[in-house]
Amino acid sequence: MHHDFKVTKLEWTQRLFLYFMVSGTNSLVTVYQPPVLTAVLGHDVIMPCQLSLTDEDKRMQTPPILYWMYSTEGSSGGSIVCSYSENYTGRIERLDNNQNSSNKSILLKNVQWADTGSYLCQLSLKNNNGTRFRTKGKETLLMIYDTMFFNSTGHNDSLLQCGVNVTRRTGFSLSIVHNGIKLQPVGSAPGEADAALPFISLSETVPLRGKGEYECQLHLNKDLVTKSIFHYQTPELNVMLFPEPWFLYGALLLVPFTILLALITALLMYRC
Repeated sequence: MHHDFKVTKLEWTQRLFLYFMVSGTNSLVTVYQPPVLTAVLGHDVIMPCQLSLTDEDKRMQTPPILYWMYSTEGSSGGSIVCSYSENYTGRIERLDNNQNSSNKSILLKNVQWADTGSYLCQLSLKNNNGTRFRTKGKETLLMIYDTMFFNSTGHNDSLLQCGVNVTRRTGFSLSIVHNGIKLQPVGSAPGEADAALPFISLSETVPLRGKGEYECQLHLNKDLVTKSIFHYQTPELNVMLFPEPWFLYGALLLVPFTILLALITALLMYRC
């Protein structure tokens, strides 16, 4: 099973602290969620959710009840993410089935374009005083990309093209570097899209500038998501090798001897 799990540099820095006053006791509950995740189309991705409880909170009457909610940009509400939901049948798996575990992360299998959106980890808790309350993390935005292609163009071997399909969100960008130096594109498509498709196509074309390593990089804002390597060697000239013309060399060497023999023969005949 392949798990693709990428997050931005702010992975665990965004936290939500909820304070509750329960019978004179301070209750501090912290839910950790990364702000952004990227996943490869058709692969699996881990949706992290980590619950942090104080010693007082750990003595709860019942284990926390987990809810994962999904919403899309511009939607007014959300839908529950669970294994019996039509869109997630057979695709949701808890990483830790122990109800008392603080790890509330889930595994989303076979990621599809329609999975793009925001995911919210919510928990319903009941402390030892019988008081119920809910807590949640900050939303995790899931963004998806397809397999990258990177090769010379079919109509011109002197041009190198890189392309990839990405989810319909801003922030993705392509760049090509040669031996560590970013190349200026001769052609690019910043976001060609068909309104009926759930993705946009990014592409960039650069001229081949000699042998070496070319690297196509997909970034989400300033963070590297994935890359592809193309090694280019200067093609050798097609030189045909012919065998040495030894017979020609021999014939050329015989020419002066033949002429000399003819002169001697003529001279002898003249004296006679």
